Order: sequence, then structure tokens, then C-alpha cells
Amino acid sequence: MLVPLLYACAAALVTGGATGAAVAYDRRTTGTVIEDESIELRAVKALYADKELNEQTHLNVTSYNTIVLVSGEAPDEELRNRAIEIIRNLPKVTHVHNEIKIAAPSSMVSRSSDTLITTKVKTKVMTLKNFDGTRVKVVTENGVVYLMGLLTREESDIATDAARQVGGVQKVVKLFEYVK
Repeated sequence: MLVPLLYACAAALVTGGATGAAVAYDRRTTGTVIEDESIELRAVKALYADKELNEQTHLNVTSYNTIVLVSGEAPDEELRNRAIEIIRNLPKVTHVHNEIKIAAPSSMVSRSSDTLITTKVKTKVMTLKNFDGTRVKVVTENGVVYLMGLLTREESDIATDAARQVGGVQKVVKLFEYVK
């Protein structure tokens, strides 16, 4: 049961170490980047503390500019709503995108496929000419790719088109905040 928490801690260490380099290109302030990491860690801890949620759901929490995407699966509406309420009440969260499907938790095969799709989309976005791919956060759940970031509308279209070209992508959901 500690595995999700350990993954979150490892991710925090990796992202924490990379934060300094990423902030140079990020449109978020350094404080907001750190706050997003803090929101994700508090979310994992809060969801883990709820035994029923921890044992019966598969949830991912991604924060970008204090806007949170919650994706994954819950077996019923009550658990989905409970998870969203927990996240919504975390300090500094300004908005929550509820992308939790009512379903049994996804298999490791499905999660591995999603990880591969995320890697392919990130690679595609990072290799676009005249485009800063570090400004796009990519999350994949059951073949659905969620894109987050602070982008212009033109940048949003470029990133979305690139994601749609990747094999295995079922759908692309834009959760961007637009800048001028």
C-alpha cells in the first residue's frame, strides 16, 4: 500500500532537483512551481490517509499553476466525489478538473501503455521546431492525453496537433490556461 506514496516521494525528489532548470523556461513563478509540487504531495498524502480511497481507487493528481487534474478510476460516484472534495479543500488549489471515471482500477498493462504514450507525446512536443515543449505538462489515462500549461492559443494548437499524431492516443483534452 505504500507503493503509491513512495512513487510520489521519488517523483518529488526528481522534480525537485529539476525544478531549478525548468523554472528558467516556465511561465509560472518559482513559487507557483513549488506550490504545484506541494499540492501534489499533500493530495497523495490525503488520498492515502483515506483507507477506502486508497484500497479501492486508482487516482492521479497533477497540479499546474494551482489548477489540479484528478484522473483515474473509482468504483462508484460516492468515492469519486469524496476524492474530488478532498482535493478541492487542499490549500492553494484554485480549480479541480474531475476526470475520474467510474470503473474498476486500471490494470498495470493499461498504466504501462499510458506511460509509453505520455513519453511519446512529451518527446514529440519537445522536438517541435520553434516551440518550447517544457511549457506543456502531459498526463495520460486510458489512452486519453491531458495537456496542461500556460500557452498562447497558437502554442496550444501546435501542442494539441502534435499529441494527436502520436500512436495510441485515443483523445486529447486541452486544459491550458491562455496567455497573450
